[in-house]
Formats: sequence, C-alpha cells, structure tokens
Amino acid sequence: MNRVTVAGFCAQYVVRMPELTHLRLDRPSDGVAVLTLDNPDQRNAMSDEMTDSWVAAVDELAADRSLRVVVVTGEGSAFCSGGNTSWIASEPDASVDHLRTRMMAFYRAWLSIRKLEVPTIAAINGPAIGAGLCLALACDLRYAAAGARMGVPFVKLGMHAGMAGTWLLPQVVGEAHARDLLLTGRVVDADEALRLGLVSRVIDPASFTDEVLATAEGIAATAPIASRLTKLALADGGHADFETCLQWEAMAQPITLATADLQEGIRAAREKRRPAFTGS
Repeated sequence: MNRVTVAGFCAQYVVRMPELTHLRLDRPSDGVAVLTLDNPDQRNAMSDEMTDSWVAAVDELAADRSLRVVVVTGEGSAFCSGGNTSWIASEPDASVDHLRTRMMAFYRAWLSIRKLEVPTIAAINGPAIGAGLCLALACDLRYAAAGARMGVPFVKLGMHAGMAGTWLLPQVVGEAHARDLLLTGRVVDADEALRLGLVSRVIDPASFTDEVLATAEGIAATAPIASRLTKLALADGGHADFETCLQWEAMAQPITLATADLQEGIRAAREKRRPAFTGS
C-alpha cells in the first residue's frame, strides 16, 4: 500500500482547535480548511472522541463565512477504516431500539459535512472502508492516491450497510455498480474506483497532497455565491426534472448577475488577469 503523508497540508500556516481529539482542523491557505482524521494507530477508525470532535469542527466551519472549500483526509497510511468495531460488537444483548438510537446519532454526526454550503473534497490517501467510504461519498468530490482501496464490506461482517451507504453509493456509481459492491462486499483499488465513477481522479502518491491542495485553492478562488448556488443545484443528484432545472437556473443565474463578483469576473476576463472575488 502506498503511503501518503498529510504533512504538506499543514505547511503554510495552521489554526487548530486544541480541544479536538483524533482530528485536526488546519487552514493551509485563504478559504481552504483541511480536516484530517488523526487516529493512525487504528487506521483512523471513527472513535467516540473523533466523532465528537468532528461535530465540533463541522459546526465551526459552517459558521465561517470566509470558508470556500473543505478537504477531508486521513493521517498516515489510511483514509478511514470505518466505524469502531469494538463498540459495534460490544452490546450483544442490547435492544434494537437502543442500537438504532445510537447508530442514528453516529450517522448524523458524520454526515453533518453535507450541511456545509461550500464544496467538499475527500482526499482518499489510503484505504476507505465501510463508514469511511460513506464519509467520502458524502463529500462533493473524491480524489484517490494510487494504491488506495475502497469498499463497503458490511455483509462480510454480518451486518447491513449503514451511514446512508445504500443511498449515497447508488447516487455516485449507479444502481448496478452499487449492487455489486454492496452485495459482494468486495474492495476495489483506485483504478477500478475511477472506472466505476467512485472517484474523479487517481493521483500519484508523491504529488497527491500538492495536487489536491491546488484543486482546493482553485475552487476557493472562484466566486463564492456562484459556487454555493451550484453546489445547491447539484445536491442529492440534481433537479427532479428538466423544467425544475430551468426554473432554478432562471432564479440562480440572475442572483449571480446582480453581484459585484460578476462585474469583477468580466473585468478580469477582459484584462486577462485572475479575478479577485469577495463574495459580494
């Protein structure tokens, strides 16, 4: 397995929340935030401490109006090995209602990243398994380092899929591929994941950090209002039908035409320079 370090994500400057455990929140450049799952000894399994920290970090990012894009990655050789199996199997006598309540809280905590209005990128630096892959599926974009492996092997552990896997996976790869992955529980490598549409790009591990950050910085440099409205238009698989799409765009595009950023974008194109968007 290729190892991709996340040290490059933190090279410029960082702002950290000291209370976070098994998670880092870094700000490598203007408008860019990086959430790093930081429990490498457990291959970044979703511990209770990490889960609580994740909710706190996402809440902070949701309130940050200067935010333009979020990158999610893992420390060490793995992206995320999924839920903590020690607690999943720790209550064999628990009632279904008790377990359902606990699982719903877990799902909602990790899927809270979907409430962010800015684009989100899963930088899959290593294995993304089970709930770990579901976290990546909850992001808008997925890039994988060559050698990374991905799968939802819930049935091989004797359990049903969770964390919206049976909804997110068909949305991303289509029903046929989702059935294959969910019913067989097989794990695919990065190249097959690319062919399935599970990821958009496979990147050499040596340049993975730099290329993902460059992409994030490029998104951060786009017009914030247009970016947020475009993300909203594409949410949950996009519009229900053609007419709904036209109605949305006939409202959303004029909103952007009335912004100062539109005027800046036109001027920058004419002057052959990079625009300086302010979100106004």
